[in-house]
Amino acid sequence: MMKRSAKTVSVSTLMTLLIAGSAAAAPAETAAQGTDALQQFTLDQVVVTATRDERRDVDVPASTEVLNREDIRKTGGKNLAMVLQKLPGVTYKSFGPAGASMGTMINEAIIRGVDNGTLVLVNGNPVNWRGKYNLEAISADDIERIEMVKGGGSVLYGSEGMGGVINIITKKVADNYVKAGIGNFGRKTFGANVGTNKFQVSYDEEKWDNTLNRISVSTLTSRNKEIGKTQTKANNIRRQNVGLNYNANDNLSFNYHYFETKANYLRQVIESAKNTMQAGADFNNREYTTKQHMAEMLYNDKDYKGSLYFVTGTVESRGNTYFTSAGSVVKPTSSSYFYNTREKSRTIGADIQRNWKVGEKAKAILGFDYKRENYQSLYTHTTKTDSDYSRNVFGVFGQWDQQFDDKNSFILSGRETWTTDADNGMNYSNFSAAGQFIHKLDEDDSLYASVAQSFILPTFAQMYSSSYQAIANPALKPQKGINYEIGWKRIAGAHNWKAALYRVRIKDNITATWTNDEYQYKNEDFKNYGFEFGDTVKAKGAWSYNWAVNLQNPKSKSTSKEYWDSKFGKYQLTGGVGYTMGKFDANLSGSFLGDRVRTPSSAHSYDERPYFLTTLTANYKPDKHNDISLVIDNLLNRDDVISHSSSAYYATPCNFLLEYKYRF
Repeated sequence: MMKRSAKTVSVSTLMTLLIAGSAAAAPAETAAQGTDALQQFTLDQVVVTATRDERRDVDVPASTEVLNREDIRKTGGKNLAMVLQKLPGVTYKSFGPAGASMGTMINEAIIRGVDNGTLVLVNGNPVNWRGKYNLEAISADDIERIEMVKGGGSVLYGSEGMGGVINIITKKVADNYVKAGIGNFGRKTFGANVGTNKFQVSYDEEKWDNTLNRISVSTLTSRNKEIGKTQTKANNIRRQNVGLNYNANDNLSFNYHYFETKANYLRQVIESAKNTMQAGADFNNREYTTKQHMAEMLYNDKDYKGSLYFVTGTVESRGNTYFTSAGSVVKPTSSSYFYNTREKSRTIGADIQRNWKVGEKAKAILGFDYKRENYQSLYTHTTKTDSDYSRNVFGVFGQWDQQFDDKNSFILSGRETWTTDADNGMNYSNFSAAGQFIHKLDEDDSLYASVAQSFILPTFAQMYSSSYQAIANPALKPQKGINYEIGWKRIAGAHNWKAALYRVRIKDNITATWTNDEYQYKNEDFKNYGFEFGDTVKAKGAWSYNWAVNLQNPKSKSTSKEYWDSKFGKYQLTGGVGYTMGKFDANLSGSFLGDRVRTPSSAHSYDERPYFLTTLTANYKPDKHNDISLVIDNLLNRDDVISHSSSAYYATPCNFLLEYKYRF
C-alpha cells in the first residue's frame, strides 16, 4: 500500500506564507493599480458553442461554464483533464496521475451524471475518436478558452452531445516562451512556443518517472466466488503534444496537433485463496500507448463558417499475462502469455453553416456536416484476425431565432442525421429537435426554458472492440434522450449568478457491462434530475470567489438489474478563492462529491466515501519576461477513490509542480 505522509499540508499556513511573501515583494500601491494582466477579469462572458453564434452568456438559454486564458491558468491544470476536474456539474474519473488514461479506458468528463455522453470539440470540430477522447493529451498552454454547455447538444453538433458539449478553442496567437518544471514522484515538464502572429510552433511534455505504488485495487472472482485481490502500480507516464498554427488572414487558419501518451501498469496479487497464485506475485503488466493526429482548416466570416478536419489515432496495449482471471498460471509457452492489441481510428469531416439576419427581429442558421468514420482492429500476436469497419455520417441542421419584443425570444432548432455504407447494414437515421425560450428581466437578468432531444450512435469500438476483455455487440441500438431545463442568469455588480433546474431521460443508454474480467457494451435506461446554483464574485479589492451547488439523483436500469440503481453522487460542492497583490496571485479550488455510490455492472450499488479534490496555485510575475508558478494537487493528501464502478482507482497523493516560464 502506498505510504502517505504523516504531515498534511496546511492550507491556511501556505496561504499566509504566500501572501506575506508577495506583500514584501510588491509595493502596497501596486495592488490598487489593477492594470497588471493577472488582474484582468470580466463577469460578462461571450458564448458561441451553445447556439452556434456569438452572444452574451446572460442571453444564452442553457447552463454554461466559460473559462478564459486566465481562468485556465489559475486552475493549475497542465492538461485539459485537470482543468475540467473541478468544474460545476462535472464528475471526475481517472486511471492515474494528472488525468492519465489506461489505453482505451479514458478519463471521462461526466456531465450531469451522463457517462458516455460528452461531446468534446476542438475549435468546433469533434475530437472524439472511436467514441473516446484523451483529455490529458491536450496541453492547457494551447487553450485560449473553454466553453462547456450542459444538457443535450446533439441538435446542433450531432451524435454524442447527450450530457453536454465541451468546446476547446485553441490559441491563434500566443507568447513566445520556454518553460520547465519539476515536482515529486519524478514529475517533470518542458514546453516552448515560437512564432509570429502568422505562424506558430509549440511543444509540451509532461512525465512522471517514479512508481506510484497503488493506483487501483480490484477483486478477482471465479464462478461468482471471490478468489483474491490485486493492486496496480504505474510508472513511466508520458504525455507530449506538438502543435502548428498558421493564420492566413483574419478569416482563414490552419491547425495541426500531434498527441501522444504512454504509461506502464504492473498488476500484482495482494490476497489469494488459490494455491497456484501467491500474494506478491505479478498478475500481469501492460504498456499502453496512444498516438493521435488532428488537422483542421477553419474559415469564419460574418455570414459563413466552415471547417475541414482530419483525426486519426492508434491505441496499442502490450505486456505479459501471468495468471488468468480464475487464478490459473499462464505458462510462457502459452499463446495468451504475451498480450498485444492494436487498433486504429480515422475520421475525415466537414462542417459548413450559413447565417442570415431576417428583418429586424429574426436570425436563421442552416448547415450541413459530413464525416467518414473508419475503425480497424490490427493484426497482432493476440489478435489473429484483423478487421476494418467504415460508415458515412451525414447531418443537416437549422435554427430559427425569433425575437417577439424587447424581452421575449424563442429559438427553434432541428437536425436530421443518417448513416450510409455501414458494414453489415447497420445504418441509422434520427431526427432531433430543440426549443428554447428566453425572457429578459433587464439587460443583465434573464430567465430561460429549454427542451432538447439528443442521441448517440454506437461507435465501432463499442460494436467491434479489439480488446481481449471485450465481447462484440454489433446489434447495439442508438441511445436517445431528452433534456428539460429552466434557468436564471443575472449579472449584478461584482456577482454573476446562475441557477438551473433540469431533468434528463435516456433510453438505450450505451454502457459497458463487466462480468469478471470481460465487458460488453449494452443498452440501458438512464434518468437524472437536479438543481444547480452558483455565483462568481469579483470584489473591488484583491479577492475573488466562486461557489456552486449541484443536487442530483442519477439512476440507471439495465437487463442485468431490472430496477433503478443509483450512480455517482447526489450532491456536489465546488468553489474557490483567489487573491491578487501586484505581481503575485494565489488560488485555492475544490470539488466535493457527496452521498456517493459505486455501481457494479451486475450488482447493487454500494456506498463510497465522498471525494474532495483540492488544488492550490501560486504565481509570481516579477516582470513581463519571467513567470514562476507553484501548483499543489490533493492538498489534503486524501486517499479518495475517483472511480465509480467495482474497481477502485485512487487519487494521486499530494503532489506539487514548481515551474518557470521565460517569455521573449
